[in-house]
Amino acid sequence: MSHVISKDGTRIFYEKKGTGPAIVLVSSAAADHNDGSRLAELLSEHFTVYNYDRRGRGDSADTAPYAVEREIEDLEALIQEAGGSAYVFGSSSGAVLALDAASSLGSGKVSKLFLYEPPFIIDDSRAPVPPEYVQHLNALMAGNQRSEAVEYYMTAALGIPGEYIEFMKADPSWKAMEGLAHTLAYDGMIMGNTQSGQPLPTDRWEVSAPVMVMTGANSGALFHNAASALAGLLPHCEHRMLPGQDHSAVVMAPEVLAPEIVDFLQPSAGHISR
Repeated sequence: MSHVISKDGTRIFYEKKGTGPAIVLVSSAAADHNDGSRLAELLSEHFTVYNYDRRGRGDSADTAPYAVEREIEDLEALIQEAGGSAYVFGSSSGAVLALDAASSLGSGKVSKLFLYEPPFIIDDSRAPVPPEYVQHLNALMAGNQRSEAVEYYMTAALGIPGEYIEFMKADPSWKAMEGLAHTLAYDGMIMGNTQSGQPLPTDRWEVSAPVMVMTGANSGALFHNAASALAGLLPHCEHRMLPGQDHSAVVMAPEVLAPEIVDFLQPSAGHISR
C-alpha cells in the first residue's frame, strides 16, 4: 500500500486502482479498507479509486488526541494526492464523515458525494443511541475491554438484540472488530447528536456539490427517514432506494451498488462488468 502524510503528520495508507476521475472510498465503523475492496475493484473500471484505511485502522497510524477534524484532514490529504479534486463515497458512519468533509472542504475538492445509508436516528423508528455512548466506549477501552466495547457498539449503536451477541462472537469477524474497537468512539464522535431521535441539525452542513443518498429497499425505516430528511436539508441532494438490498450492500452486494455509483457520478460512462 502507498501512503500520504496528513496535516498532523499521521501516515494514512491506501490502495490505488484503475484510471479515470478520482474517487475516495470512506469505510464505516468497525471496518478498514478491506470492506470496500470488491467495490473498489468494480469501480476501477471507470475511476481511479483510492481505498484507504482510516486513521487507527489497518496500516494507518493513529496520532492522539483524536478529533473529527483530523479525519477530514486525512481525506483532504488523499484528495490532494488524487490531484486536488475527487468524488467521495461513504457508507454508514463513513457517509457522515464524507458529508462533514464535503462541508468543510467545499465543492472544489469534493466535486460529488455518494452516501450509502448514513445511520441518523431522527424519530422513534428505533431507540436513540445513549448520550453517554462515546464516554462509555472510552471507559471500556481504558480497561482494554475490547470485546465488551464491540458488544456495546452492537447493542447500543446498531440496535442488535442481546440474545444474538453470543452467536456473533463465534464468527471470525468478531476478532477483527475487536482489533478496531479503539476506533468505535471515533465514529460515535462523528455521529455526534444525530442519533438522538431528534431532527437533523440545520446548521451542521453546507454542501453545494451534488449529493446522492441511497438506502437499501430492505433496510429499516430509520435509514429511509434519515435519507429523506437529509435530502430535504441539502440543496442538491437526491434520495434513491437500491432494490433488494440492506445496510450490508457495500460488502455483500457491491456488484449491485457499483453501477448506481457510476450512474450518478459519471452518467455517460456506460455499464460496469459484474
